[in-house]
Amino acid sequence: MLSRAPSLALLRSLQTSSICFRCARRLANSGQAATRPLTRNAQRYQGTIARDDSANKTFFWANAFRDGSKRNASGSEESQETALRSEGAKVEAQTVPLSAVADQQATASTEPPHRRRKRLKAASNALATGDTPLPPDASSILSRDAAAAPARSFRRALSVYLSLSKPRLAFLIVLTTTASYSIYPVPALLSTTATAAPSLSTLTLLYLTSGTFLTIASANTLNMLFEPQHDAKMSRTRNRPLVRGLVSKRAALLFALATGLVGTGMLWYGVNPTTAMLGAGNLALYAFAYTPLKRIHPVNTWVGAVVGAVPPLMGWCAAASQYSLTNASNATWSSIFSESKELLFTEQAIGGWLIAALLFAWQFPHFFALSHGVRNEYAGAGYKMLSSSNTAMATRVSLRYSLAMFPICAGLSYYQVTDPAFVATSGVVNAWMLREAVRFWRHQGERGSARALFWASVWQLPIVLVLAMVQKKGLWNRLIGGADAEPEDDELWDEDEEE
Repeated sequence: MLSRAPSLALLRSLQTSSICFRCARRLANSGQAATRPLTRNAQRYQGTIARDDSANKTFFWANAFRDGSKRNASGSEESQETALRSEGAKVEAQTVPLSAVADQQATASTEPPHRRRKRLKAASNALATGDTPLPPDASSILSRDAAAAPARSFRRALSVYLSLSKPRLAFLIVLTTTASYSIYPVPALLSTTATAAPSLSTLTLLYLTSGTFLTIASANTLNMLFEPQHDAKMSRTRNRPLVRGLVSKRAALLFALATGLVGTGMLWYGVNPTTAMLGAGNLALYAFAYTPLKRIHPVNTWVGAVVGAVPPLMGWCAAASQYSLTNASNATWSSIFSESKELLFTEQAIGGWLIAALLFAWQFPHFFALSHGVRNEYAGAGYKMLSSSNTAMATRVSLRYSLAMFPICAGLSYYQVTDPAFVATSGVVNAWMLREAVRFWRHQGERGSARALFWASVWQLPIVLVLAMVQKKGLWNRLIGGADAEPEDDELWDEDEEE
C-alpha cells in the first residue's frame, strides 16, 4: 500500500510537544500523494497487461511485480503447452485435452489465468499417470460436423442421422454378427452345393448386415431420445444431436420407427423369421429395459451385456437357416416356433450360444474399464453404474469375466466349432487381457490400469474372433485335401466319354 499524507486532525490529536507546527502546516499545504484505485475488474487488469504500459517501477513496486510475474507465468504456461503438445502427439489417437468440448477450446484465449494454469496442471498429471480421458464418441464428433454444415443441407442431415445411429457402435456389433455367421461349421464348405445354399449367398449376408445395422440404429436413436437431459451432464455425450437441438424429437422418433421397421423386415424376408424376432427383441430390450435401468440399479450392466450377446446368435441362426424349411411368405406361428426351436435349442446351436457367451463376458471388463475414468460424471448425471457406486466390486467382476474367456474358448474346440489349436492361440490373447484385469483389480482402476484394460479388451475380442474364423473346424483339412484330392468317379467318367 502507498503511504498517504497524515491528516491535520490526526496531528492535532498528538501532543503539542512531539511535533513542529511549522512542519505540520507545510505538510498540510502540500498536494496529496497520487493513490492507486483498487479494482477487481479482470478486463481492466488484462487490458493493462496487454498494453504493457511503462510505469515508474522504482516507485510503484506493484508494476514491477506484475510485469515480472506476467513474463514468468507466460513462459511457464508456454512451456507447459509445448510439453503437452509433444506428449499429446504420441498418443493423439488415444487422448484429447481435458476439456474435450469444442466450446471450451474456442474460448481458451479468454480463459482466466488461474483456470488456465489449473487446467494445464490437471492435464499434465493425467498424462503422467495415464488416466487421460477417452475421446468423445462418434455421435458427438458427427454432431459438431453437422453444426458446422449449412442449415438444411444434405451434409447436415446425413451427419445428424448418422450421429443418432451411433455408427461406430453399430458397425462393431455388425462385425460380431458377421463373425458368428462365418464361424458356423457348414458341411462340405468348399463344395459347390454348400456354397450355393441360400444361407451362404452374398444376398443373405447383405440382408443380415443391413437389417442388423438398421435395428441397432433404431435402438440407439431411442436411447438418445429418452435421455437428452442426462447426456447434457456428461462431457462425452453433451454434444449429441438431441442435446444440441440439431434435430427435433419428432424427427428422431420417426427415424427410429423407420429404421426399426425396415431393419426387422429385411431380416424377416431376407434371412429368416427367427433372426428377425431376435433383432426386434434386442431392440426392445435395449431401448425399453436397459435405458431406464441405467437410472435405477447397477444391474443395467448385465442387461446391456445380454443386448450385446444377441447379435452373434442372429448371425449363427442366419447361417443355420439352410436346415430350415420355413418360408417367410407363408410362415405360421407354429412353423416359426418349430424353426426357432430347431435353430436355437439343438446341438448344432451350441456354438452360437458359446460365441454369445464370449460377447456377454467380454463386455464387463470392457465397460467397467471404460466407465472408470468418467464414473463421477455418471453419478452426477444420475446413472446408477457399478463403477461409480462400488469400484471394488466392479474390478472383481471384470476379473471374473476375464477368467471366463478361457473355458468359453475351450468349449468352442470341445464342440467341434474350432480346431484344438484354437485353445492355445486364444489362450495367449486371453492371458494378456487377464493380466490387465488383475492390475485393474489390484490398483482399483488407478495408475493407468483402467486404460490398459480398456485397450486390451478393444484388441482381444477381434483377435479371438479372427482366430476362430481362421481355425474353424476342418477348414485347413479341406483346403489342403481339396488341393491334393484324387478326381472323383464322375470326373473320370467324363474324361472317358471325351476320349
